[in-house]
Amino acid sequence: MLMKGIILAGGKGTRLHPVSHPISKSLLPIYNKPMIYYPLSTLMLAGIRDILIITNEKDNDNFKTTLGDGSLFGIRLSYAIQYEAKGIADAFIIGKEFINGDRVALILGDNIFHGESMMALLEKAMKFKKGGVIFVFGVPDPERFGVAELDSKGNVISLEEKPKHPKSNCAVTGLYFYDGDVCDIASSLKASGRGELEITDLNKVYLERKALKAYVMDRGYRWLDAGTFDSLTDASVTVRNIETKKRRMISCPEEIALMQGFITSKELKERIKDKDSMYYEDLRKIADEYS
Repeated sequence: MLMKGIILAGGKGTRLHPVSHPISKSLLPIYNKPMIYYPLSTLMLAGIRDILIITNEKDNDNFKTTLGDGSLFGIRLSYAIQYEAKGIADAFIIGKEFINGDRVALILGDNIFHGESMMALLEKAMKFKKGGVIFVFGVPDPERFGVAELDSKGNVISLEEKPKHPKSNCAVTGLYFYDGDVCDIASSLKASGRGELEITDLNKVYLERKALKAYVMDRGYRWLDAGTFDSLTDASVTVRNIETKKRRMISCPEEIALMQGFITSKELKERIKDKDSMYYEDLRKIADEYS
C-alpha cells in the first residue's frame, strides 16, 4: 500500500507578524532555502513522492509559484486550501480524497528535522502498516507542546496537550505517520476549547487502540520549530553552521531527489541551467557528483 504525504502550511502565522503578514511563514527564508523546503525534504527522504500541500487561501498561489507541480524534484505536488484554522487534525478531513484510504505522513510546514540517521528512522516508520507513529524530542519547556509520557521500553502511556504540569519532557514533534483509518478518526473528533481538532486527541484514539508507536529522537537529531522570531533566527543560524561545517547543503530537495533516484543529474542540470545564485551553483556541483 502506498504512503502519501501532507504538509500543513495553513494558518495566518500571527506569531510572526509583521514579518509573515505579506507572505506565509512557511515561505520565509531559513538561511538559503524557503522554510517549506525543509518539511518537503523530510517527506522525500522517507521516499514519499505524492504530496499534498495545504495552505491558507491568501498564499496558495505563492506556494504554487515556489514549488510548481513538483517535477523539478521528481515528485507530484497537489494543493488544497484550509479556509479556517481548525487544527492540525483538520488536515485529514481536507485531504481525505487525496489520501483515499492509503497510509499517510503529515508534517507541519514550520518543522525542521536533521540527523545523520534521519533517513533510517523514517524508513523504520514507513514499515508500519497499521496504527500511528509519533516522533518525540526532549525539550526544556514541554508545557508549550503536546507531551508524551513513555514507559521504560518507550511505549506511550499518556498524551497531554500543553499541560501546566507535564509528566515528561518529551514533546510530540510535528511529524506523524498513520494508517488509512486516520480520516475517519479525524472526522469523529470534537473541537477542543480552542475550537480546533487537536492532533493530541487523534493520537489518543490510536493509543486507546494500542496502536500508537513513539520514536524518541535523541541527541543525534535536531528538531526546530520555526514558529517564533527567536526560533526562526535560530533555525537559520543552525542551518548555516551545519552547512558551513559539512561544506554541503542539508534539506535540499533537489539533492534528495538525486539520491533517491527520483531524477537524474542530467535532468537536474537541464532544469536549473538558467538559474543564477549560490544555491544553484552548489546544486550544479552536486549534480556533477551524481553524473
